[in-house]
Amino acid sequence: MEILQTALDKMEQSFKRFMTPFAVFFIAFPILIVTLIMYRNSNSTLFEGVSESVELGAKTHNVSNELGSTGSNNTTNGGGFPLGGKARVHNISDQNIGDGIERHNKTVSEVRDQKIQNVTAATEGTVTANNNNLSSKVGSKNDSLVVTSSTNDSTARVEIRQNEDKLLHGLLASGFHESSCLSRFQFHLYRKASPHIPSPYLISKLRNYEEIHRKCGPNTRAFDRSIVKIVRSKNNGAIATMCKYLVWTPANGLGNQMISIVATFLYAILTDRVLLVRFGKDKHGLFCEPFLNSTWILPQNSPFWNDNHVETYKSLLEKNKSNNTSKGHLPSSVFLHLQHTRDDPEKFFHCDHSQDLLKKVPLLILQSDQYFVPSLFMTPFFNSKIDKMFPEKDTIFHHLGRYLFHPSNEAWRLISGFYQKNLAKADERIGLQIRVFNPATPKQSVMELIFSCIIKNQLLPEVLGMKNSVSSSSKNKTVKAVLVASLYPEYGENLRAMYLRKPTVTGEVVEVYQASHEEHQKFNDNMHNIKAWVDMYLLSLSDVLVTTSLSTFGYVAQGLGNLRPWLLQRLAGNEKHFPTCKRDFSMEPCYHIPPKHFCNGKPIEDFASSFGYLMKCKDFSFGVKLVNGSV
Repeated sequence: MEILQTALDKMEQSFKRFMTPFAVFFIAFPILIVTLIMYRNSNSTLFEGVSESVELGAKTHNVSNELGSTGSNNTTNGGGFPLGGKARVHNISDQNIGDGIERHNKTVSEVRDQKIQNVTAATEGTVTANNNNLSSKVGSKNDSLVVTSSTNDSTARVEIRQNEDKLLHGLLASGFHESSCLSRFQFHLYRKASPHIPSPYLISKLRNYEEIHRKCGPNTRAFDRSIVKIVRSKNNGAIATMCKYLVWTPANGLGNQMISIVATFLYAILTDRVLLVRFGKDKHGLFCEPFLNSTWILPQNSPFWNDNHVETYKSLLEKNKSNNTSKGHLPSSVFLHLQHTRDDPEKFFHCDHSQDLLKKVPLLILQSDQYFVPSLFMTPFFNSKIDKMFPEKDTIFHHLGRYLFHPSNEAWRLISGFYQKNLAKADERIGLQIRVFNPATPKQSVMELIFSCIIKNQLLPEVLGMKNSVSSSSKNKTVKAVLVASLYPEYGENLRAMYLRKPTVTGEVVEVYQASHEEHQKFNDNMHNIKAWVDMYLLSLSDVLVTTSLSTFGYVAQGLGNLRPWLLQRLAGNEKHFPTCKRDFSMEPCYHIPPKHFCNGKPIEDFASSFGYLMKCKDFSFGVKLVNGSV
């Protein structure tokens, strides 16, 4: 009995020990729930404060000092050639620039990691932090981190978005290695974000083209098989091939070549052809490859480097006129001359019946020095597609030029080094491109023409001592940097000397720089082309641009930079009354020699009334250019 009583006592004690924590749990649990709810609400407010702190730290982070290393006092910069007139250009080493970029990227990464940790601790919330103002003098970088939360399951979804400017809102494809083309990854540090967003249809067409180029470009089985078929069938009529090609071949200077490449690329997209370019040694070191994991350069062993035995477009039209161009008798390759000196044979290139013939030819070789995009817009065969690709009609070169032309690492070192040394710290950058078509034109007349434009339009301030100049009491310490691009050093030196000798009436400081001066245009010269490319790209980074009428050099700069330039009119001789400096209505290049006839053979009297979105160029009355509506 005592044993039983002892057992019962132990059971009673065990029950009491069990019930005690059980009772405590039921009392504490509601308190715990209330505490957690209060903690979540208060922590949300705390999280927002942390987010603002992180954003402030990101916004105030500025790497301009890291990038702006002064380097050494060398007159050459990376590429081994002089970059200035009297003003010496300092060498900014690749290591300094690379270190600055690396430190900036590390800081961006640390900010992102901190934000992700904050999101994890709070379990919900929304944060958007923009790393703005990388440097007010270098450009802007807007990497964004976006955090969203699900209200259904209270789980956080973290999405890190790369800056849209880096890929130009989808215009550029991702996947490239940074070391292969530094400019592709760094251009947004120097260039203002464009307000022109590429259309979804244009982006889809570019992605489609990239896939065609990947499958049919050089060094692929499809390329080898297609070229063999084209060569073998040359004398036996056109034959169906897996891939079709458009081979661009150069004419005239680099500016002409670049605007014609853009036009040719658009034609390739519209006709589902692979664009291949005949780049000789004079193009080495200019551009990065624009297409991922492929090349656009025609292989050196290709039989189509020599077009002597390729049938011409003129003969194709003559056969068509005599009804001798049935499908079996079409050539397998055709040479197209779309140059300003050869208007007559190609005057019906813009017509549907011509395009219907050409689309059956597997390989076209096209030579042009013209921006013939307006003629494609005149073609009903392509009109609807171009209209969908480019809702803003005057952005074609702007979008396709930025897609295709990325400075090579060699050219980029020169561009970024010169910009950092001379232009980055200015409050405003003015690009001044001076082309003298007639070397006999007196230099003093050219200088007076320049002053007439920049002073009357208040692009630069007057200096004390100029006619009717009045001193200002304003203590304006604004710095304006002028980049002069010219074959001749005298214009930059004269402008620099004027602003060094006398103060400006506004108190502004004007600094004048010139990257190169070749004295005369050179053809088939690699170093000359690199210098020209450096000048064009630097001009495109300007806030205000002044160019010379008819100069394709200026066309490239204005198109890349989204700039409507002031136009210096050509001088006929030793003039004393200078033509008015006009502001252009479009950043598109001018098509100097458009077709003169409708497809029925009747002359075109007025482009503006005959074709939508076309107007006469301001710098060349015989030319036309694209524009949005009326101007």
